[in-house]
Order: sequence, then structure tokens, then C-alpha cells
Amino acid sequence: MVCLGNICRSPLAQGILEKKSKKINTNIHVDSAGTSGWHIGATPDLRSINVAKKYKIDISHQQARKFTTYDFKKFDKIYVMDMDNYKNLIRLCSNENECNKIELILKKIDPENNPSVPDPYYGGEDGFEKIYKLLEKACSKIINEIEVNE
Repeated sequence: MVCLGNICRSPLAQGILEKKSKKINTNIHVDSAGTSGWHIGATPDLRSINVAKKYKIDISHQQARKFTTYDFKKFDKIYVMDMDNYKNLIRLCSNENECNKIELILKKIDPENNPSVPDPYYGGEDGFEKIYKLLEKACSKIINEIEVNE
């Protein structure tokens, strides 16, 4: 899961997908990162932590990190939150296989468009609730695909 700073959207997406994977008892590794290094080592934004807690997900232990090209080798799929971060990762690809791993997460619920998860950082609590609901729907689709392929 990748966003800009790795403190709002991607940690929330990571927590949601981890919870869903445990629920179906599947063994997947979920992580998150940012395309910028602004918040390396920081915990998620308190508003992300709080909205996750509301849905019985604990993301308070996560620490922000910057996406590296090694992530292309480590992960089978890389979900990004918006087109800017998508373009940032495409520029880092060294081959077509790596580029093919990258997908906008909301394409899972709106495959005909290139929808972005809005960045709630400069907004209020309701923005975090809104992105939680979007990410929850997208992660449900991801988990359903994993179940079908296992």
C-alpha cells in the first residue's frame, strides 16, 4: 500500500487488509510505504489511528517508511492511493514486470476510471472516515480475489 507520506491512507489500507486476511486465515504479507521520505519512522496520523480503532484495527505500531526499488522484488502487488503516486512508482520501475505490479487501489471498486483515494491530511475527521470506507470496499475486493486464487 503506497501513498505520499505513509501516515494517513496507506497505513489504514495496510491495517484493513491485514485484518481481512486474518479473518479468512490466509498468509499474506501486507506493508505500506510512502513515495516521499518526509515522515520516515513516524507513527500514522492520529486521525488514521482513531478511525482504524473505531473499526477494531490497531495501526498504532506501524512506522512510516519510504518506498524503495527493492519493494518491486519483495511484493507481488503494489496498490497506490492516487495517480501522482502511481506515476512516481512507474518512474522507478526497471522493467515491465515491475510496472505491472502497480495498481490504483480504487480500481478494485471502479475499474472503468482512475479513481484516487483523497488525501485527508488537511481536512477534518470526516475525511478519514470517508477514506476508511473507500479502502474497506477496495480491500474486500482484494481479499475476495485472494480467496478465489488460493
